[in-house]
Order: sequence, then structure tokens, then C-alpha cells
Amino acid sequence: MSKGYWVSAYRTISDPEKLAAYNKLAGPAVAAGGGRLLVRGGRVVAHDAGFAQRTVLIEFDSFEQAVAAHESAAYQEALVALSDGVERDFRIVEGID
Repeated sequence: MSKGYWVSAYRTISDPEKLAAYNKLAGPAVAAGGGRLLVRGGRVVAHDAGFAQRTVLIEFDSFEQAVAAHESAAYQEALVALSDGVERDFRIVEGID
């Protein structure tokens, strides 16, 4: 079974307070869904058409688990708190066995 990953690249953070409220709710929701935080912020070197943005990478034991965690009521509550506080590119991707 292939692992699943959440990959988020934050283009802009317009409301740091909304991001803080999201982080407070999202952390426990991700952990409850089996997610493990691998990258949050830190240094970025961008190449080609990339941008040096805040990046978050979360690993799950399976792609299905990653999708289910995103759809969970707890994570949906975190998204409500975030609302329009950021502009980000969020993806759920399947890893290679």
C-alpha cells in the first residue's frame, strides 16, 4: 500500500491570526487521522518556476488515510477557522511503494 502525503505551499498569508487558529485545530486533527508532520516552514530553495514559500508536508500510512483525514469533521473545522486567511496550493498525493 502506498503512503499518502499532504503537500501545502502557502502563496500568501494575509491573516496570521487565522493561520494560528487553523494550526491549533489542524494539528490534533492530523494526528487523529494518522498524519505525521515532516516539514513545516523552514528553509526553502526554489528552482525553475518554483517560489520559495512556506511549505508543509504531512505523511500518512496510505493515500486513502490522507484523503479521509482531510474529509474528517475535525479537519473541516480547522478549514473553517482558516477561511480566507491564506492563499495556498494544497494537494494530496500518492507515494511510491
